[in-house]
Amino acid sequence: MNYQDWEMLATLHSTENITQAAHRLFLSQPTLTSRIKKLEDYYKIQIIMRKRRGVTFTPEGEKLAEHAIHMLNEQRKIEEKLNNMGKQVAGTLRVGVSNFFALNKMPKLLRLFKQEYPNVEFQVVSGWSSEMHRLILNNDVHISFIKGDYPWKERKELLYEENICIASPWEFEWESLPTLPRIDYFTDERMKSLVDHWWYNNYKQSPNINIQVNQVETCKEMVINGLGYAILADLVVRPHPELITKPLYNHLGKPITRKTWMYYHEESLKMNIVHAFVSFIRTLDVKGL
Repeated sequence: MNYQDWEMLATLHSTENITQAAHRLFLSQPTLTSRIKKLEDYYKIQIIMRKRRGVTFTPEGEKLAEHAIHMLNEQRKIEEKLNNMGKQVAGTLRVGVSNFFALNKMPKLLRLFKQEYPNVEFQVVSGWSSEMHRLILNNDVHISFIKGDYPWKERKELLYEENICIASPWEFEWESLPTLPRIDYFTDERMKSLVDHWWYNNYKQSPNINIQVNQVETCKEMVINGLGYAILADLVVRPHPELITKPLYNHLGKPITRKTWMYYHEESLKMNIVHAFVSFIRTLDVKGL
């Protein structure tokens, strides 16, 4: 097998779908299928089995995919070591980013860093903070930007803290919230638990959720258009002073906040590119970007 075969098997293993894998690899489906068939003929095994939706790997295919993933990791490590042997800051920086941070902060950060270090490329993965936590735990990324507090014994730096608040298109009284229409959105379990804990400490009734959306940005647009209120971090609605915002307080009368962290491994600082990026982030007011 060569590098292209490793990449093909690793991608197909992660997606379990030929259409998605072909799309990620910029290949046509017939080309991808043909390459799999050539590997099956070469090793005289069946690598995948088609199912109703996607594919599943045979035991022999699993073993081959594990080897491909291992070889890709080894290739990445040697490339990083070679890039790090000189003083130059170059190579590919792999970053995991929570959804809000990816949309509102990351493009500016990468643009500014690229201006200072033009030979750096970026591989960015975005998703919920729980997913970004898993990526940094598994060393799949060099750095993760994470909202909330997740178990971590390596290096982490607090970037900023923001209030959790009610954002509403109209004035409201706290006691009226259970009867008012609320817009809710899918988020990670830690944020959901934080909001639910506050709600049921203050109200006996369940919230009147009449719209449920996938993304916080969609939720914000619903609020802006007068369809209901939402509970979210105040940075989301900071550009919209026309909205009424009131912070949440815990039973001790202190604001309920959510922190945004930068997580990374101590060992990774030995890489020029990671050390440069971490040092660069320390010079910025990330919250103010």
